[in-house]
Amino acid sequence: MASPDDREAAAAAAVAPLAALIAELSDAAREQAITHSSWAERRVHSWGRPAFLGDSVLGLLVAEELYRRFPRSDIGRLTKIHGQAVSGRACAEVARRLDVPAMLRSVQQGPVDGGIAVEELTASERAMASVAEALIGAAYLELGMERTGPAVLAAFGPEIDLASETLLDFKSALQELLARRGELVQYVVIEESGPPHDRRFEVEVRAGSRTLGAGSGPSKKAAEQAAAAAALESERA
Repeated sequence: MASPDDREAAAAAAVAPLAALIAELSDAAREQAITHSSWAERRVHSWGRPAFLGDSVLGLLVAEELYRRFPRSDIGRLTKIHGQAVSGRACAEVARRLDVPAMLRSVQQGPVDGGIAVEELTASERAMASVAEALIGAAYLELGMERTGPAVLAAFGPEIDLASETLLDFKSALQELLARRGELVQYVVIEESGPPHDRRFEVEVRAGSRTLGAGSGPSKKAAEQAAAAAALESERA
C-alpha cells in the first residue's frame, strides 16, 4: 500500500497536464481566472464567469468517467462518488497542487483599496475551489474539450480514486473522534449566498467554544461534510 507521502507525490504529479494547459492560456484568460471580484473594476472581469462554466465542465467530465468506470454502480453510489470527487475540498486540493496561491500573488502583489487580501483568499477553501473551476473553464473555452478533458481527469484522478475507494463520511469520522474525548459536535451555517437555483452554504463545525473547521458546498449537507473534513485534518495534524 502506498504511503501518504507517495500518494501526495502522485497527486502533485497528476496536475502536470492541466498546469501545462494553463501555461498556454492567453494572458487575458488566465488573468481573469485568477482575479477576485474585489480586484476588478467590474465583476464580469473576475473569475466568477469562467468558474461558473468550469464547474459544469468538471461535473460532466467526472460524471462520464464514473459512468464508464463503474458500470455496475447504481445512481446512489455514483452520486456520492461524484459529490466527493468534485467537492469544494477536492477542487481546493487541486488548486493548491497547481500552486494557485502563487498565481494570485502574481496578479495582486500588494493591497487593493477595498479588496480582499491574497492571504485571506488562499486560506479560503471556497476561493481556491473557484479558481480551480475558473482555470478549467478558461482552458475549455480556449483549448477545447479534446485537450482539456484528459488533463482535468488526470488532475482529479486522485480525488476520484479516493472517493470511490472510501466513500468518506467525514461527519461520522469526526463525531467518533470527538466522542472519544467527550466532546459534542455542532454545525453552524454562517452564510448563504447565490440565487435559489445555485445556492452556496458556508458552515463552521464547532466543539464547545472551539471552531474546528469550515467548509462550503451547494447544500447544507455538502458544506457540513466539507467542514468536517477540514476539522479532521486539523485535529489529526
